[in-house]
Amino acid sequence: MLRRTFFATAAAAAAQQLRPQPNSSDRDGGVFIERAAAGKPHAGKVLALIQPHSDDIPIFAAGTAFKLIDEGYTAHMIRVTNDDMAGPGWYAETVAANERDSNALSKVFGCQKTFDLNYNNHMMDNIARSELRQRFIFLFRLLKVDTVISYDPWGHYEENPDHYVTAACVEAAAWMAAGGKDYPEHFAAGLKPHAVREKYYFSRFQQRVNRVVDIAAMVERKVDVNLENVAQGPAGVSGSRLRQRLTREGKQLPLLGASDAEANRNYIREFVLARDRETGKRYGLEWAEQFHYIGPEEDPVQRRVREQARPL
Repeated sequence: MLRRTFFATAAAAAAQQLRPQPNSSDRDGGVFIERAAAGKPHAGKVLALIQPHSDDIPIFAAGTAFKLIDEGYTAHMIRVTNDDMAGPGWYAETVAANERDSNALSKVFGCQKTFDLNYNNHMMDNIARSELRQRFIFLFRLLKVDTVISYDPWGHYEENPDHYVTAACVEAAAWMAAGGKDYPEHFAAGLKPHAVREKYYFSRFQQRVNRVVDIAAMVERKVDVNLENVAQGPAGVSGSRLRQRLTREGKQLPLLGASDAEANRNYIREFVLARDRETGKRYGLEWAEQFHYIGPEEDPVQRRVREQARPL
């Protein structure tokens, strides 16, 4: 995804979110602050990082991904397009450059498997959504995915068809994967129904925010993974280019540092992650990512039985 207007629009959208209610539950319309948990509370669980383009998760949700992986999740990366419209050179060169970046960032995350679905960039409103939905259902059942991080299907003002088509298909597949009759050929192949129980949905613009994740401990690792996205920018090379341009003009920007490598790193921290700093400030945190979170709900019948059932 090209970031031509990313910084201005992200700042404007962030300013329009609801004011924080850090002591309230995300079930009552408030905002729940999710902090790092000790140990490995998510050991045995599976996380799917689903992005249309190679730079979506790194920019919007890398801190949360690292946090959940540190807490025990096994992660898999699913990239939906081939990124053929975002990067250097002609189409083949662009696709190859983005594939290299995608593979590199999967290694930084520590993903067990990476899947490239290879749809054309900016053309996903022309595909059969039922096809993409089925591919997600297959992967959710195959990998036994418990939690997904992806774009919010209810985010407002999203103009990129790759984003909103991916989001809608992820949401539909997450509940359909639990059905016992959808795609019986999956079961003949040895798969079983499997529900995706938790979703962390991010958005470029306005959305319902009911969960904010403290990522202060993950910021430098978020910079690391963004450095792998050299092809698309602004992550990776924008800092060095800005430093070189200022040098030619006889100027310097002290925050960029003394080398191109330092400039790239500082540029990402200062500008690419500016949204995270502003989000954190609104919620009394240093750095944070915001989400529309949908979690598992207890069956009301089972809850009543648990709370009120008595021996005969």
